[in-house]
Amino acid sequence: MAEIKTLTVDKDVVVTLDYHLEVEGQEVDSGPIQFLFGHGNIIPGLEDQIEGMAIGDEKEVHVEAKDAYGPYDPELEIEVPLTSFPEDFNIELGRPMRMQDGEGHVFTGIAIAITDEVVKLNLNHPLAGKDLVFRARIDDLRPATETEVQQGEVASACSACGSGDCGCDGCG
Repeated sequence: MAEIKTLTVDKDVVVTLDYHLEVEGQEVDSGPIQFLFGHGNIIPGLEDQIEGMAIGDEKEVHVEAKDAYGPYDPELEIEVPLTSFPEDFNIELGRPMRMQDGEGHVFTGIAIAITDEVVKLNLNHPLAGKDLVFRARIDDLRPATETEVQQGEVASACSACGSGDCGCDGCG
């Protein structure tokens, strides 16, 4: 009689993970996410600590900043001339803004100061330099398709909710 192997979190397995993320004692994010394990689709510190888990397993995962979004880099605080922004571009202190440079690279910056001539932008990830605590539960596992393995990501899945047809703003 053939032995049935239980699927666990491992390379080339599609994982549905329900999580609550705390930073400095405050919950900052939560939800289910779906991703292809072993392809760098989530932060390394979380990926390392959920490997081997099975459906229904729960775990509190502590991820140091170096294994999450890295250290805060003061060099990523830059000044950009106000004239670089379109006249109708709304700049608000503390609010993330999606921008594009002259070479077409899209990035997010947060205005941390505005003068009559320049905008000082912080280009660090908002969680850079911060240790993270995840309460994580494995909700579902399935083998990845050949296409997913080749692409290195879940095919047609919404990164915000795991659904390909949810219509939420996170899809794209």
